Amino acid sequence: SKEEQKNVENQDINSLLDELEKVYLPPDGDTDDWNQERRKILRFALTNFLLPQFEAETRRELKDAATKIGVVAAAENLNKMAMEGPYRPSSITLSENRFIRPTGDLPMVGICVSSDGKDATYLASVTERGESNDHLAVPSGQRVDDDKMREKVISFLMNSRPDAVVVGTGGGLQSRMVARKMAELITQATERWNNRFIQGEDEDDEDFETRQAEFRQMNSQFDMDDDEAPWKCNVDLIDDSVAQLFGRSVRGKKEFPDFDVNLKCAIATARHAKDPLSELTYAWSVASDAGVFGAEMLYLNIHPMQQLLPKTQLLRQYERVLCNAVAEIGVDVNTACTHDHVHGMLSFVPGLGPRKAANLKQNISRIGGVVESRRSLLGKRLMGPVVYNNSVAFLRVRDIDQLSDQYLHPLDDSRLHPDVYHRNTWAGKIAIDALERVEAKTGDQEVEMQIVAIQDAMKNSQQEVKRLFDATRTEWESHFGPTFNIQAWNPRENVPADHWRDKVEELDLEAFANMLEEQGQGRWLSHLQMIKWEFRLPFEDPRKPMEPLSGDKLFRLLTGESDQSLRPGKEVIGKVVRNGDFGSRVKLEGDIPAFIPLRNLSDDHVETAEEVVNIGAVVTAIITEVKKDHMCVDLSLKMEDFRKNQTTWTRPESLPALDEHFDRNAAVQVEQEKSKEREARLAALRLSLGGTNDEDAGEGGSKKRSGRVTRRACAHPAFRNAKNDEVDRELRESGDAMVGEALIRPSSKSSDSLAVHWVVKPGTIKVIEVLEEDKDTDASIGNVLKIKDETYGSIDELLGRYIAPMNDFVEELINHRKFLDLPEEDVEQKICKLKKANSKGVFYHVCWNELHPGYASLHFILSTTARNYPIGITQKGFSWMGKSFSTLDKLLNEFKRNPKGQSSRSSNNSGAAPSRPPPPETKGSRWGARPAAPPMQPAGWPGQGQSLPPPPAAQASGWGAPSAAQAAPQQAWGQHSLPPPPNRFQPPPPSGQPPSFSQPPPPYGQPPPPGPPQHPPPPGGYPYQPPPPPRQQYH
Repeated sequence: SKEEQKNVENQDINSLLDELEKVYLPPDGDTDDWNQERRKILRFALTNFLLPQFEAETRRELKDAATKIGVVAAAENLNKMAMEGPYRPSSITLSENRFIRPTGDLPMVGICVSSDGKDATYLASVTERGESNDHLAVPSGQRVDDDKMREKVISFLMNSRPDAVVVGTGGGLQSRMVARKMAELITQATERWNNRFIQGEDEDDEDFETRQAEFRQMNSQFDMDDDEAPWKCNVDLIDDSVAQLFGRSVRGKKEFPDFDVNLKCAIATARHAKDPLSELTYAWSVASDAGVFGAEMLYLNIHPMQQLLPKTQLLRQYERVLCNAVAEIGVDVNTACTHDHVHGMLSFVPGLGPRKAANLKQNISRIGGVVESRRSLLGKRLMGPVVYNNSVAFLRVRDIDQLSDQYLHPLDDSRLHPDVYHRNTWAGKIAIDALERVEAKTGDQEVEMQIVAIQDAMKNSQQEVKRLFDATRTEWESHFGPTFNIQAWNPRENVPADHWRDKVEELDLEAFANMLEEQGQGRWLSHLQMIKWEFRLPFEDPRKPMEPLSGDKLFRLLTGESDQSLRPGKEVIGKVVRNGDFGSRVKLEGDIPAFIPLRNLSDDHVETAEEVVNIGAVVTAIITEVKKDHMCVDLSLKMEDFRKNQTTWTRPESLPALDEHFDRNAAVQVEQEKSKEREARLAALRLSLGGTNDEDAGEGGSKKRSGRVTRRACAHPAFRNAKNDEVDRELRESGDAMVGEALIRPSSKSSDSLAVHWVVKPGTIKVIEVLEEDKDTDASIGNVLKIKDETYGSIDELLGRYIAPMNDFVEELINHRKFLDLPEEDVEQKICKLKKANSKGVFYHVCWNELHPGYASLHFILSTTARNYPIGITQKGFSWMGKSFSTLDKLLNEFKRNPKGQSSRSSNNSGAAPSRPPPPETKGSRWGARPAAPPMQPAGWPGQGQSLPPPPAAQASGWGAPSAAQAAPQQAWGQHSLPPPPNRFQPPPPSGQPPSFSQPPPPYGQPPPPGPPQHPPPPGGYPYQPPPPPRQQYH
């Protein structure tokens, strides 16, 4: 390109030319003229061929290297998520080590807190196996500790008696408050349950019996045995991003078709706390429409750069990570084949895969749903010998309710391959030798003795683990006091080899391995060492328990902010909610609490906060400190802080370090330019600070609206203080990633309007006008936003209630069977060919309208001429012929019933109209040049010589329409957006309300609604309208 060529020409290549001249110029010398020509050739070759090629290759190699690094970094983050262990309640964590008492399967309660205030908050109880047990809904507008809900929540907790209650962070800061309230309710529930058989000091016998009877009546399903251990429970916040994905996924609808989204999220939150890896593999197990597994994983925020990485490479690396994690942890084959939410782990077992895992599940279901041993997988022909040999070491057969009456081999729940304890029986020999027992000679007795010896050896080794833990803890506390970290102790890492005193440690396994090798049976030392450790820690979980959220991670999950978006020196916008003696409390976007100390309210000394800001004022402040532990931000309104250089603020440690080649001088120059711009903006910012130094301030310091189009003091991520072309350029340069998204900018029409740029499809942007009402200042966003008759209270509400529904209807349109992603001309040619092949059929298709963004075109052919209707897309559905349809199928059914639309007043010359009259030229507006509104093809056109009175005047609205105060009284409807068609196709006058900017105008030839005619009929009366043709077949 010219830019690349210019960059090459600006480079200093003299040193490179000097080296090339030594090779290219004749060694014996030549005339200066010829040497000069040779130097020109060298320079030309370098600048036009070699250097551009070197640059292109370098860029390509850098891109490939960066892609590999990014994919590996994303895979490492996923590995951290996959290797996060199950949540371990504090009642176990504080007293027991995980190698002595594994976490196991625990009943839990998950809570999904509603984030929009309209949906209910759900508490969901799951069993030890992750099955949904019970749930409780907290309606919107109520809290868990309200008088009406308190007893229901306590009764629900006593009914399920979970070991832990986990609250998802998807509800933001509201989740933190719910967790605190639940901690109080859990304390009351556990006290009430554990003291159900204890009579109070101030309670007589009669009152105690009455309380017992009421307790039994209210909790008749409870086990009233007083010998069970006391119930302990705690509450914690956990990351529910995977659970939120399940609640909105296809698998969630399939498993719980009748449950609300928040209820499904609550169930998945409890499951995620029980086993994060199974939920990740469950997310992978569903294939996309293209047959690609793992597509749901791309919606998880695993790495901040994952949207820029190739999806194929990313999914391939994700799959390897999950395979490695499953191989380290193992899979309970019976549980995976019984419960769908665990079956995903079976697909990642080495040697299986999705197809073989599904076949294994089907075969196990055929024989009753469970297998009692690893050998039965091969003996009952549930899998082939090759698959069995490759995968059996990763499959666990654990003790479950269905196998309570079955005898289970102790090593079937270990990492040992059956070759070392069935085919070769070396594990049994090691156990017998360790216990110094005599081997039996008969086959059945030998097998039985080996199994008993294995059980005794494993028991001895596990008792040794407990002895080493107690000894280490005692020795530590004798030197350092009660500060021993129970959970950090790991017998593999923290115990030297010479400290072990179990029976297995007394054996010389290396000599045994050498003997086997001498006998020609191969090298088995690693397997023998594994036998020793599996005796001590059978299939121990290498994952560390899920740690409670705190610090940076908790702040990011609850607020959605990071050090990149919320750091000292950054300008933010907030609303003052309360003034106190020590300063003002402000609420930022996302309901993040902030505080402006009294000393930071102004550069001058102030006595009270009311001297500077009032309650309800929207202020632009600068961050001085982010207090993540307190979930609060300190702000400042001092001009001194606004003028401070950005490089003087403390850089957060979590941000990546600056590159060693970072050009600091250039950064200083850029910062100086920004400082000049900042100084120019300070006057505009004072509007939002509520000061009285404005030039247009009247008496008492009240601010006046200037009425000028101005920049807005808005920090919403979808807002841009930019022009029409700049916003369009940003959206187009972002490519397909911005399809369905919208950016908002100040409208050039007036100070009380905004413009929404909505990306309908790649390369197509529709601009929508929004009126603002109830504005505080010219620089603020209106408290009321209006699009036609719809009212919205904020930008988020506008995007959620207006743009999001239209995206759903666009998705329905492009996935419809009658939609063709072709130009309109090609669609017409196609239906004409179909009509020629079958003259009796009526063929139609839907495609995009090329002239008007955000509209579709319905092309059809009845007889010989192809026609089309425009179809509008609104937040309520699809609009056609002045009607709105909730689905495209309903619109097409209406079209089939009445393909010509409403009856026309003239039918004599219905065939005289062309299918697409050429649009006349229109005058550009402040919104930029745009074509005329899409013409609709009616069933008939008035005669060429027929004259009609002019259309009635109506208030103009829509694209480029002047305001009511500016509109001339005599201006007719349609003059601002749709000029009249050519004289030879004069349509009848329009009727009803004029069209708005988001809907197409009524089609030419559309009659007025029923009632007295608005215009006199033509001389001689209306022409005869022939009956409609017989019903035809649509294709």
